[in-house]
Amino acid sequence: MANELIFVFGTVVSATLVVLASLLLLSVWQSRQTPPAIGLFRDGGSDGTIFLFDGDRLLDATPAARQLIPEADGPGAWQKLLVRLGPMFPGLADKVASLPRLGQVHVTSAPGVVPPVMMHAEHVSGITRLTMVSPTEDPQAARTGSAAVAALQAEVLSQRAVLARSPVLMWKEGAEGQVTWANHAYLIRAVELLPEGEDLSWPLPRLFDRPDSRNPNPPRAKLQMQSGPEWFDLFRVPVAEETFCYGLAANSAVQAETALREFMQTLTKTFADLPIGLAIFDRNRVLQLFNPALIDLTSLAPDFLIGRPTLSAVLDAMRAKSMIPEPKDYRSWRRQLVRLEEEAASGLFEETWSLPGGQTYRVIGRPHPNGALAFMFEDISTEMTRTRRYRADLELGQSVIDTVDEAVAVFSQGGQLVMSNLAYAQLWGHDPAVLLSDAGIATLCNWWRDHTAPSLLWADATDFVLTMGDRAGWNGEARLLDGRLLDCKFRPLTGGATLITFRLRQVAEPVPAPVFGSLARMTVQA
Repeated sequence: MANELIFVFGTVVSATLVVLASLLLLSVWQSRQTPPAIGLFRDGGSDGTIFLFDGDRLLDATPAARQLIPEADGPGAWQKLLVRLGPMFPGLADKVASLPRLGQVHVTSAPGVVPPVMMHAEHVSGITRLTMVSPTEDPQAARTGSAAVAALQAEVLSQRAVLARSPVLMWKEGAEGQVTWANHAYLIRAVELLPEGEDLSWPLPRLFDRPDSRNPNPPRAKLQMQSGPEWFDLFRVPVAEETFCYGLAANSAVQAETALREFMQTLTKTFADLPIGLAIFDRNRVLQLFNPALIDLTSLAPDFLIGRPTLSAVLDAMRAKSMIPEPKDYRSWRRQLVRLEEEAASGLFEETWSLPGGQTYRVIGRPHPNGALAFMFEDISTEMTRTRRYRADLELGQSVIDTVDEAVAVFSQGGQLVMSNLAYAQLWGHDPAVLLSDAGIATLCNWWRDHTAPSLLWADATDFVLTMGDRAGWNGEARLLDGRLLDCKFRPLTGGATLITFRLRQVAEPVPAPVFGSLARMTVQA
């Protein structure tokens, strides 16, 4: 029995010692822990709405103050506070800027803030203290931070005014799609669309249909107002069980898109009827636009062009179909491609291509905005054939009149020499197309006057060539300085042109040139 008592007593003592040791260790461990940080306003002095700043950095604030700027712990807290309280306290930024000089300032809230709030600002030892109080509130209300509540109420009123007067349509839909709130812009249109004699009531009418599952966000909707249709871009933002909806005015966008679409249709119809092949490449030299004439002129497959090939691919395909002049080797062909692109980009490319098949194309490259290039292909085979035929006719006509013994000169209606023959050049000692820059009737009459005896014939010839209307042909004569006599004929031609011919008259005894020259000079002196 004694042994049992001793065992029990020992057990109790051991347990007591273990508990005491544990408490001792716990107290030692707690004493070594870093005490929790205690803010300036977390030790019981958390009354009112107070901020403490060190420059731009927020040192501490009361709970009521932190409700105004919850994110003020980050950088730029001072600016955030001024932006937040600026509408409530007019001139706050300018007045607190003078704190280092004045030491303290007082700012009264705007007249619309109810209840009114006073801002006390102090600057001591580099620390700025801002205190918001309500002059009419009791001390108990000050402890609850009614100044912060007033600021929050002012912010709510300001935001409500912004939403109500926004030109953007805003409304809120419930879980069943009913309109539970709308701003002023929405209500104006809702009232205008109401049937005659019906007033606006609750729930608010829907202006736009609810989106279906296939198209949850219809991009654009129309309201048929009395003044005309109004277009809106719709945006829906689900928030919990509700949906915030916005309608942005899209009349200008719709009008611009309609004008662009009509313009593109007009261009498409115009390009489709053009006989000139058109190909427009973007800044990456990818084909963006072409017309049917390009298919006819280049013999390229429509599927190939619809696939938007590059400029090099198009030219390679044209070369494969012999629709480009073939160079001597492939290297010169590649150099030609580079030159074509560079000259087209600078607006200088214009060439005439004589193709192996006998066609002749005029190719023009022009730069477009944003680095694009436009190429135009025109079939001028008929024009070139007509030009060659005209040239051949001119050469034939020239060869014919060159065989005529008489000297021939043909003048246009304006008095310009358009044709002369070999006999004329031999008679007068000049080729008008080579020796004279201005082969007009006045210039040539001066030449003839210098190489003949004095006469009024050349003045009459000038008047006859330049006369408009009906004219009658006439003849005249002139004597060269060497004594030979010229028979001159002046005949009108169609289109106001004039034909002048010169023929040497055969005489039995021509006057010697020196003697006649002396007589001519004597006559001139007289």
